[in-house]
Amino acid sequence: MNTPSAPNRGPIPEGQESNFVFPTEYPLKVAGKNSSALETVVVEIVTRHVGDFDSTTVTVRESKGGKYLAVSLTFTAQSKAQLDALYRELTAHPEILWAL
Repeated sequence: MNTPSAPNRGPIPEGQESNFVFPTEYPLKVAGKNSSALETVVVEIVTRHVGDFDSTTVTVRESKGGKYLAVSLTFTAQSKAQLDALYRELTAHPEILWAL
């Protein structure tokens, strides 16, 4: 049984189906080292993949020790292909440690 992790821990392997029904509201959390550029990088990448992205959904939280930042946001995902492309670009960026 193919069940995405909570909510989805990256691209679903090729040949497997998504349990999402599109379009769907999709929460995304991205973490990286504490840098003033991280929020900007995340928003720029998401905007390339989500044409109607509302940047007012973005929140930023510093880790307890201050070493990392978590950028959280929500958008309307249109397809599995859109999510896969977004996760590939996010996780390939050197500023980003992980995306959930």
